[in-house]
Amino acid sequence: MKALVINCTLKRSPEPSNTDALAGVVVERLEQSGVDVDVVRAVDLPIEPGVVSEPVREGDAWPLVHDKLLDSEILVIASPTWLGRPSSIAQRVLERMDAMLSETDEEGRPVAYNRVAGVVVTGNEDGAHHVISEISGALADIGYTIPGQAWTYWHLGPGPGPDYLDEERGRDWSHRTGRAMADNLHGVARALAERPVGPPPG
Repeated sequence: MKALVINCTLKRSPEPSNTDALAGVVVERLEQSGVDVDVVRAVDLPIEPGVVSEPVREGDAWPLVHDKLLDSEILVIASPTWLGRPSSIAQRVLERMDAMLSETDEEGRPVAYNRVAGVVVTGNEDGAHHVISEISGALADIGYTIPGQAWTYWHLGPGPGPDYLDEERGRDWSHRTGRAMADNLHGVARALAERPVGPPPG
């Protein structure tokens, strides 16, 4: 089984990313369960704005990410919180994924059917549940199955404060929740692999 983690930090590699660090807890747990995990830092790629899976212009890296999406049963979108909302990178990723609404497999199912998704959020302000809701809702619209408690976050809100990498408070809870998230994603993905959902009624 394969998983794709799309880190939607605004920080380019090799700058340390709080979001990457917390997502790493989920990655480690999935790998312990035998899942092959690929991590993409979207800001490092030339992903053009748009709502299609095909390249918008020469050099557009989205088709590569789209191929990884179709090759994975598990998706994790990881985003920092800015102004109480998902990052602009997360929004761009979701806008490109919008094209998947009209893509179907050989049995007529939306291509996101029988795939599961979850969300990781970091930030030194409040708004985590809002970010989780926005991203989870978009992924459900596209056709992903969102298991119960398929998220984790680390926030110290309200107001500004230290970053995840600079603060130990709250990490134990976030890590426990991240491990539970990974287990729930893997469990539901296995269940869907054994008994896949059929195409929607015509």
